[in-house]
Amino acid sequence: MDFIHSIPWLILISSVAKTAFLIFGVVLPLVSYTVYAERRVSAFIQDRVGPNRTGFPLTLLGFKKDFSPILGGLGQPVADAVKFLLKEEFTPGHVNKFYFWLAPVMAMVPALATLAVVPFGDFLFGQKMVVADVNIGILYVFAISSIGVYGIVLAGWSSNSKYPFLGSIRSTSQMISYELSLGLSAVPLLMIFGNLNLSDQIMYQAQHGWLLVPFLSSGQFHDFHLTASQIVLWPCVFISFVVFTISMFAETNRMPFDLPESETELVAGYHTEYSAMKFALFFLGEYTAMIAGSSVIVVLFLGGWDLPFLPINTAESSMWHGLLGGSGIWFGLIHITVFFGKVAMLLIFFIWVRWTVPRFRFDQLMKLGWLYLFEIALANIVLAAAILAFLK
Repeated sequence: MDFIHSIPWLILISSVAKTAFLIFGVVLPLVSYTVYAERRVSAFIQDRVGPNRTGFPLTLLGFKKDFSPILGGLGQPVADAVKFLLKEEFTPGHVNKFYFWLAPVMAMVPALATLAVVPFGDFLFGQKMVVADVNIGILYVFAISSIGVYGIVLAGWSSNSKYPFLGSIRSTSQMISYELSLGLSAVPLLMIFGNLNLSDQIMYQAQHGWLLVPFLSSGQFHDFHLTASQIVLWPCVFISFVVFTISMFAETNRMPFDLPESETELVAGYHTEYSAMKFALFFLGEYTAMIAGSSVIVVLFLGGWDLPFLPINTAESSMWHGLLGGSGIWFGLIHITVFFGKVAMLLIFFIWVRWTVPRFRFDQLMKLGWLYLFEIALANIVLAAAILAFLK
């Protein structure tokens, strides 16, 4: 009995529960309805209707009027999932079968693994809302997310076809190029935070102000005065935000950086030869990577789960637990909702950019990465270091 109730078992059960909730309760539904949102937002931008019928008629639920044109289409992600599951699994005879099957998994798993260290809440039932609260969180994010390129490279190489191969080569050069500016843009933030732990970085912003919007935080709930250091460091933070966000677009192969799957030149790029669920895994990997990237932006720049005017919920906050009848469950749930609400807003921004900005040429893409973003990120590190040295 003592063995069953020992701490390692509790940690294991807690980690499994948080992982299951994150993957099956949040990420996969969010991926599905991000696709739905992309269809509706693109239809709005292009003055089309978009999916508005698939689903259950609301009259069956007791409504006198069927609001299908407004709320319809919500069943489209379910229909898509069923379609992919029932489609014929076709593997061309000329491919390298082992790597052909491995590539979709390699595209999906790193995106999910990246979310393991991202805090999506503070405390719920006395547990930190992060699967693995490691002290090198941001380094883990960069290391694991960079593995995603292997799935694309394997897909293009194993297909034994020129269009997928060209797409995988493009992706390799693109992702390696923009990983440099992505990592360098985060260095000024790490100098400000003074550590690599993502949970501690959120707590810093909750107490001292969000980096991008420094007058917002729980710690400044009655005081909106900015310190001198926040004012002089804000330009460095803004530059880091711009470079980091642009690099994240390139890392996730989103428009205007979707050269690896450019349909006007490469049919569908690296996944041209894929169908059914193997194709769906690439699709899921792309949107999961977009969710992971948005989550990292929220953590580093927008205070993570923190919400102004709402107190920080901790395992020891007995006063707030007492007001809530002995538990901080409601604050925990609110913070989780706030975090994914911020992520959802960034996803809408990702979608809006895709249907607004035209695709770059490949030489323009590489020029932007190497001749502009890389140098700007380096100069920003020097500027932030000089300001911090002067302030000390």
